[in-house]
Amino acid sequence: MTRSETAVHEPTPPAAARPYATLLAKGEDRKQRILEVAERLLARHGWRNTSLAQIAKEAGVSAAGLLHHFESKEQLLNAVLDARDADDDTHADRSGDLVTEISRVAERFDRAPELVGTFTVLLIENISPDAPLHDRLLARQRAAVDIVAELIASGQRCGRYRTDFDPAIKAVEILAFVNGMETAWLLDPSIPLAEVFKGYGEALARDFAPTPSPSGGAST
Repeated sequence: MTRSETAVHEPTPPAAARPYATLLAKGEDRKQRILEVAERLLARHGWRNTSLAQIAKEAGVSAAGLLHHFESKEQLLNAVLDARDADDDTHADRSGDLVTEISRVAERFDRAPELVGTFTVLLIENISPDAPLHDRLLARQRAAVDIVAELIASGQRCGRYRTDFDPAIKAVEILAFVNGMETAWLLDPSIPLAEVFKGYGEALARDFAPTPSPSGGAST
């Protein structure tokens, strides 16, 4: 067998690619650590009182290392919101029963307390139209109203909910309750969230239920 034939059949050693894979994995770990530190500091101090230098120091990276992953403070803030949205997308059933989903909201507080705190602080700090995240948060709020309103309307169409109320108005009320509970929990973490959300879900179920007609059927 010639040398060239031997070269064809010899397996290519994976070692050449391994350093790049290792660097990539380390880079992702570092990026995730920066994000987690940012969530914690933003929840505690807000974005105005949290600097990139503080986040870098807490995360154990240089300022240049942080900027390698997040080119600006605004990009990092958006990454924090991306993490909250990803958590919602993973755990929410937007095609399911609204009352069931409301009762499950309390699970988020145990699963991702830093995301709850960070989101609430960023929401409050970006009320002003000239704040960096105002437009995104406003669009997010309106999209959430649309999602909840459609869940209610779907229940109305199939006869599960009564039809004598506007789904969009009720959706605003429901989201105001959820946002309000997140703020209340930040102030007082001893609030029994599971019981509160379960009770609110049960109240919604009673409120939405069609009124039985005298003939035994359901009426609006």
